[in-house]
Amino acid sequence: MELKERIRSLALSKGFDLVRFTNAEPFVEDEEAAIKRIRDGHMDGYSWYTESRVRKMNRPMDLLEGARSVISLAVSYLGESPGNPKVNHGKTARYSWGDDYHTTIKGMISEFTGALSGVVGANVKTRAFVDDGPMNDRAAARRSGLGWMGKNTNVISPGFGSWILLGQVVTDLELEPDASLKKTCGSCVRCIDDCPTGAIVAPYVIDNTKCISYLTIELRGSIPIELRPLMGDWVFGCDICQDVCPVNRKAEPGKTAVSGDFKQRPGFSTPELLALLEMDQETFSKTYKNSPVKRAKKIGLQRNACVALGNNGDINAVQPLIKALIGSESLVRAHAAWALGRFAESGNDHAFEALKLALHNEKDEEVLKEIDLALSYLETTQAM
Repeated sequence: MELKERIRSLALSKGFDLVRFTNAEPFVEDEEAAIKRIRDGHMDGYSWYTESRVRKMNRPMDLLEGARSVISLAVSYLGESPGNPKVNHGKTARYSWGDDYHTTIKGMISEFTGALSGVVGANVKTRAFVDDGPMNDRAAARRSGLGWMGKNTNVISPGFGSWILLGQVVTDLELEPDASLKKTCGSCVRCIDDCPTGAIVAPYVIDNTKCISYLTIELRGSIPIELRPLMGDWVFGCDICQDVCPVNRKAEPGKTAVSGDFKQRPGFSTPELLALLEMDQETFSKTYKNSPVKRAKKIGLQRNACVALGNNGDINAVQPLIKALIGSESLVRAHAAWALGRFAESGNDHAFEALKLALHNEKDEEVLKEIDLALSYLETTQAM
């Protein structure tokens, strides 16, 4: 126990808010559940998320020769709240408001593992993971008692809620495992009921093809038309299932969440949609350097901005959308056409005329389909 407390104190001194321990035995139930999700089609779109990867990520002993324990770490990123919503401003997931957490937490873990041998008094073998490697972070966090699994599949910790970022250190140290928590979400289904796209298809099961986070970040092509009206003004990720969680409403901010690398960059929580739509590559690269948002790429962010503008319904977006319909990349043009169709449906003649003109000038088949679909819908509604 004394060794564990020395290790815990070391991790806390490096900025982590939570430190727990579990053994390196396989996460059998988690592996079975993940494979079922793949076979049920709920992981479609993640070509890298294969059954072989699932088996590897749920078996810590395969990740480090001689592995005996996993040190489960977490840092809270709950800081200041966003400002009041403004017209033609979008929303981004809270974890993306500051610097890229992968870089930040990897640096923290590197300092932790670098000092570990000195604390232990012997050479220690380690292998670290921060979300982007073949390690089941959530399974390790749950079994170590760092938190319990919410019905939205996020790990919920006492005190900090699910506003935490996870890291794992697999080691050859023999450390007594901590007990898992007995706490659960009970009968609460707020996250399920409030998900606008119905992505949480059952408790602890998410259909990623419907999840706003997947649609705005990972999806590289066209967003399914039936899901666009349900996405609101989210342009990168989504926090709805976390925002409505009763535990999260009482969560405490972490000690590093309001300063340093987790501090919000100005305007990142509610970006200006028209600025996103008109952003060039140089501005995008400069603005989102070392930011999680760069993962969506400029074209993805502009596609998302079109959807958000179509949902917001402010007529000041019509002319910028017409400009995007004429001069942007095909993926953006297609979504600009959809957004203009929403304005035309509300009686905006400029949007309607722009769509008709584009129908004659557009060469890309996918964009033509979007324009034709918008105009066909208008003709149907006008005839009713």
